[in-house]
Amino acid sequence: MPTVQVDLIAGNDEAERIARLLEAAFEDEGYPVTREETPPYSLIWTVSTLFWDTEPDEAIARVKDALGTDAFGLDPTAQVLDDNTNWIAQSLEVLRPVAAGRFMVHGSHDRAAVTGSTIGLEIDAQMAFGTGHHATTWGCLAALDRLLHQRRFGRVLDLGTGTGVLAFAVAKVQKSVIVGTDIDRVATDIAAVNAGINGVAPLMRLITADGLSDRRIADRGPYDLVIANILARPLMKLARAIRTVTAPGGTLVLSGLRDVDGPKVEWAYRLQGFVLRERREKDHWLTLVMDKPGSTRARGRRADRGVVTAGANLG
Repeated sequence: MPTVQVDLIAGNDEAERIARLLEAAFEDEGYPVTREETPPYSLIWTVSTLFWDTEPDEAIARVKDALGTDAFGLDPTAQVLDDNTNWIAQSLEVLRPVAAGRFMVHGSHDRAAVTGSTIGLEIDAQMAFGTGHHATTWGCLAALDRLLHQRRFGRVLDLGTGTGVLAFAVAKVQKSVIVGTDIDRVATDIAAVNAGINGVAPLMRLITADGLSDRRIADRGPYDLVIANILARPLMKLARAIRTVTAPGGTLVLSGLRDVDGPKVEWAYRLQGFVLRERREKDHWLTLVMDKPGSTRARGRRADRGVVTAGANLG
């Protein structure tokens, strides 16, 4: 089935209320909901929900059902994101190299931009999340750059791997095996192709699985580093399972969070015994770095904690 985006247009307060209702209905299923002022500074907001297993009419009906009586007077529209779209051509037009610490995410058309000691991550625009241009991907890469300067991680899990960009970053620095999982077969297939392009295919163990219930994930743990750039509600739902697969002394990099989601996600992980190490913010999106108490065995970890914002020293 096609990938379908359903849009609703409303003022600021109404758009925020709609977004919360749709998040509650769909984010546990892995369907992302976004809210964006379009055009900027117009006070007109578009709330979008992305479905990848639904026809347009059905997608609109699901959104209306989720809103119930709150859908009165609203007119959702749906557009099909064509699987045959020339994503490479689009990336040539709109995607430019993005630097996060020592990493640079670039399309195939910008390979020459990677120079010196910069670590290139070649990701073209495709039907999977993680081109490096979203603030959450940038935040994760910036956090990983800092963490990988401080220590080497044994077992690493990238939960919700998307294009694979975050897993590739760790693999390129450590030259070690990384487990990448995603609920979407399209994503793991794309990540496999990208792994070959980035020269890390032998280091990737890609698994299509729903959450952490698959034994192939548990059998490769516990993990010293868990990366999860997904959505706030799934992150909260997975907090206990992530604690189970994280080794004592292990580190989490959590993102996909709006700034307003930060406190409740952080609290969900504090309840599981994790301690906040770093909070990174860019464009109202957050990346949280948290530690699971336990033996670190000379891992060379600095004891600094605090808030890092876009534009700060990432190295």
